[in-house]
Amino acid sequence: MEEDDVTIREQNFHSQVREYIICFLLFAVLYIVSYCIITRYKRKTDDHEDEDAVVNRISMYLCTFTLAISGGAVLLLPFSIISNEILLSFPKNYYIQWLNGSLIHGLWNLVSLFSNLCLFVLMPFAYFFLESEGFAGSKKGLKARILETFVMLFLLALLILGIVWVASALVDNDAASMESLYDLWEFYLPYLYSCISLMGGLLLLMCTPVGLSRMFTVMGQLLVKPTILEDLDEQLYCIQLQEEALQHKVHGSVPLLLTASQNLHKELENVRSQRHKLERRKKASVWEKNLLYPIVMLILLAGTAISVFLVALNILYLLVDETALPKGSTDPEIGNASLSTFGVVQAVVEIVLMIYLMVSSVVGFYSLRIFQGLTPRKDDTTMTTIIGCCVSILVLSSALPVMSRTLGITRFDLLGDFGRFNWLGNFYIVLSYNLLFAVVTTLCLITKFTSAVREELLKALGLDKLNLSTSPTEPESSKLAANGHQKTL
Repeated sequence: MEEDDVTIREQNFHSQVREYIICFLLFAVLYIVSYCIITRYKRKTDDHEDEDAVVNRISMYLCTFTLAISGGAVLLLPFSIISNEILLSFPKNYYIQWLNGSLIHGLWNLVSLFSNLCLFVLMPFAYFFLESEGFAGSKKGLKARILETFVMLFLLALLILGIVWVASALVDNDAASMESLYDLWEFYLPYLYSCISLMGGLLLLMCTPVGLSRMFTVMGQLLVKPTILEDLDEQLYCIQLQEEALQHKVHGSVPLLLTASQNLHKELENVRSQRHKLERRKKASVWEKNLLYPIVMLILLAGTAISVFLVALNILYLLVDETALPKGSTDPEIGNASLSTFGVVQAVVEIVLMIYLMVSSVVGFYSLRIFQGLTPRKDDTTMTTIIGCCVSILVLSSALPVMSRTLGITRFDLLGDFGRFNWLGNFYIVLSYNLLFAVVTTLCLITKFTSAVREELLKALGLDKLNLSTSPTEPESSKLAANGHQKTL
């Protein structure tokens, strides 16, 4: 009997060590990828080992850690869904015994824990540490800056706890709720993170529909559009003439004012950029111009339509059966049953849709006017902007599993602390969330599609020269082509 107990303890010990090693390897990969991304956009500074350089380096490491946790939050649901399908397909395979429910639950709990740590501790510390200079009268140095940072964190914690205390007291004023106000670990932190998750869900609701419509424009800029009733040679000739004229003005013998010279240089850079785009369109193969672009646009349209269709079905489920609410899972076992009606195929479609929604939400976030100041630029992004980007992406990625389950994109229940949010059990909040997403996404898609078709029709009919298009900015190459047609006529 004692030998059996020892064997069980050894198995538990080895399984725990294996899970820790797997979690560490996954996090190491995410950390390396996050470090490469941040160093690509971070502003290059001098190599002097001064105090500011050390502070910037520490802040960058904290941002890298936060971005890695964001990547883990994005991959939580896809990894869990594909793991469940693998365990169902190969239930007794020796090589996948490490893929079990304990590992999946451990990953969910770790991501939830470190998301809270990054959001409430590490990122505020990085910002205050970056902005700190030490208290007046104290000796300057890292110790003074660290002391000021911890004092600011303490004051911020008091402020947040006070706001949560007042808000919860106003919402629930019964005796049980008043007693729970004094429980920090069991009430404050879950309630606070539930509010943050709701804010993240609302931010996703605002960014994702905009991003879904914006994705067509982004892919249109990355790919080569088909040439329909366009003379690229004539457009290229006109833009080359304009570039030569601007170069003659810039390098002319007549001295220019500083403002006029800067404007000419900016205009010359824009013309050169448009010339490069026209040259790329001219050199593109027939397959790339006439087949790749329509296929990608159809894939984007199909992904958006499927997402709206799944949300509409989820609305019907909510109206018929209230058990469709995205409550947390009570069954800790993974691999017992498939949550997808069509098996692996539907699981792959769900994973693709979730990744597509995340990419669209990031695109929509940076497309909104109030967040355009956080747009990172290659080799020219300050650490303060990087901190803001990391916090925003962390909030979006942490809310992605909740949004995917709330919208009915997947039926995989939320595990760990993700399923304990207070607002997930509110029928009216969940139903309103689904209705708003379906309506706003449909309106954005219809507006974008009809706008693109209207502009192409006007261009094909030659009416774009009359400025009938509602687009605020018209491509410069189209204006040059129009001027060229007028000259030839």
